[in-house]
Amino acid sequence: MWRNHHTIRVRLRHPAWFDGVRVQSSRYEFRIRGRIGERLLSTFGGFDAEVQPPETILRGAVADQAALHGVLERIEALGLELVEVRQLGTLNDQ
Repeated sequence: MWRNHHTIRVRLRHPAWFDGVRVQSSRYEFRIRGRIGERLLSTFGGFDAEVQPPETILRGAVADQAALHGVLERIEALGLELVEVRQLGTLNDQ
């Protein structure tokens, strides 16, 4: 059905087996240029917001890599300019 068309070099770097290690939830900080209004901030439920001109800083828990990409896609879809993303640590570090 599906054929693997990748070279051996690619297949060796990405083994087919799963080692059982799960991505841990982490806290992230997103710095966005400008002041974000309350209406737009409401689309980022679960994040704390702080305005430090000239940026708005969002901090909060991100469950996994897919959720991180979802936040980044939301920032882009809203036409916001992302200045910096910083991982603050896993939730177990808190």
